[in-house]
Amino acid sequence: MPDFYDFALANSRLPELRQTLLSLRALKSEVATLRDRIVELNTPQAVAGAVGSTSGAPARSEVDAETQRLRMRMQGLVDQMIATVAEIDSWHIQLREIESGLVDFPALVAGRPVWLCWRLGEDEVAWWHEVSTGFDGRQRMEDLV
Repeated sequence: MPDFYDFALANSRLPELRQTLLSLRALKSEVATLRDRIVELNTPQAVAGAVGSTSGAPARSEVDAETQRLRMRMQGLVDQMIATVAEIDSWHIQLREIESGLVDFPALVAGRPVWLCWRLGEDEVAWWHEVSTGFDGRQRMEDLV
C-alpha cells in the first residue's frame, strides 16, 4: 500500500472501499439494534415482570439467556467491525466517520502533507483539506495549489 495517494490512486480504491464502508455501516446498525433490545429486555419494568409475573411474561432466566445470546452476537459483530476497520487502516486510509462513510487519504502536494477527502455518496475523490483542518475546510480538487 502506498504511503501517499494521488487523486487517481484514491479513486481506484473506491469500489472496494465503498463496499467495505457499506458493510461497516450495516454492522454498526445491527450492533445498535441489539443494544436497544438488550436495554429493552432489562428495563426495570421488564425485569419486575419477569420476576413476579405469571401473565405470560418471560421468566427471569429466559431474559438472562436471551440477554447473553444477544451480547454474544453483539461481540461477534464488534469483532467484525474491528477487522473491517483494520482492513481500511491497512490501506493507509483514515476512517473519520462510519455513518457518513467519511475517509481521508494521505497525500503530498509540493512536499506538504494534505488529506484527500471522500465520503459515501460522492462519485469520486474530488476534495482535499489541510492536515490541520477537517471536513469543514474541504476544498475542490481544482483549488489545490
